[in-house]
Amino acid sequence: MTANALAGLKVLDLAWVVAGPAIGRSLADYGATVVRVESSTRIETARFMGPFPDGFADPNRSALFGTYNAGKFGISIDLRSEGGQAVLEDLVRWADVLVESFAPGQLARWGMAPDRLHAINPRLIGLSSSLMGQTGPYANFGGYGNMGAAVAGFQTIVGSPDALPIGPYGPYTDYVGPRFGLVALLAALDQRRRTGEGCWIDIAQAESGVQFLAPQIAHGAATGEYPGANGNRDASFAPHGVFRCSGEDEWIAIVARDDAEWETLAGLIGGDATDARFATLAGRKQDEDRLESIVAGWTAGRSAAEIEAELQGLGIPAHRASSSEDMLADPQLQARGHFVTLPHPLGGESVFDASRYTLSETPARYPRTAPHFNRDRDFVLQDLLGYEASRVAELDAAGILR
Repeated sequence: MTANALAGLKVLDLAWVVAGPAIGRSLADYGATVVRVESSTRIETARFMGPFPDGFADPNRSALFGTYNAGKFGISIDLRSEGGQAVLEDLVRWADVLVESFAPGQLARWGMAPDRLHAINPRLIGLSSSLMGQTGPYANFGGYGNMGAAVAGFQTIVGSPDALPIGPYGPYTDYVGPRFGLVALLAALDQRRRTGEGCWIDIAQAESGVQFLAPQIAHGAATGEYPGANGNRDASFAPHGVFRCSGEDEWIAIVARDDAEWETLAGLIGGDATDARFATLAGRKQDEDRLESIVAGWTAGRSAAEIEAELQGLGIPAHRASSSEDMLADPQLQARGHFVTLPHPLGGESVFDASRYTLSETPARYPRTAPHFNRDRDFVLQDLLGYEASRVAELDAAGILR
């Protein structure tokens, strides 16, 4: 068994928040040496986002930052200074891969445009992650994944038809973009292995999001009709929704995929659910408001856990709307070792998500928690770049390593 599929790969991670750091995190899971560069003078957004241990907001203990930066080495550098940019140049010479998610043009303003980086290291593979891409009239449109989802078209098809457009939960394209970026990056590494040439990859979050609307776009192109928000309903299934249960803020998602599943569910509910008009999908869709009211009346008197167990036992898809506490106790996630716990160097423990996939021959490894500010400064500068201790001290005294 090979312990580290990406052992020897050197990655310079200049990315912020989620979309870019998720790529570096995946590479670190499989053995790459990933150096995360940031600055404590302009703290990146994820460090301010919780949850935090004991509810105390500490930028060195953010669980969000901890998940997307586990396994990386960390150093703080003021990249606005000439001295900091000189260190960055040395890191570029060292690296095989550079991942960044600054606003388009920021690297160029530091004298590090892609052509300059290529001159420093012709074998470098660079990846830029931004909302709209590095070129085009909207390249400078900044923001987060909720805006990317809006531009991609998600906001108008998610939510209730009589409510404001809310879109999918959270910064949706922050989680879509890096999946495309990681695959493109691995392909670029294979190309470099064969040709010796580096390249630059431009990932636009909004365009990545559009890929997940292909069926809706194709339908609209063919018929001229584009879908709007329809709550939790689905054109092919009924019921297909989330229903309140007896516990405090407990909900259950239920779907009947065919008439046979509905017949079984109707038998459990009884009463009006057994009305013959609901026997077919067409009949259920015709009076879906009443159908959902019947299901909701049944779930309201029972716990989500009870319904989930009974329906799953009958082969009917059902699952409670899980809280964070539910997820930690979920037997499936526990069986797969989804949550990793490591001692945190500042005290206590760090809990973060494991790799999103399991490779049998080269399993993921989790050697360290996400870095606190400048945790690995000496290792990066002295061990990786070969700086003398006196030079590190000079940089520190000049306020560059902060």
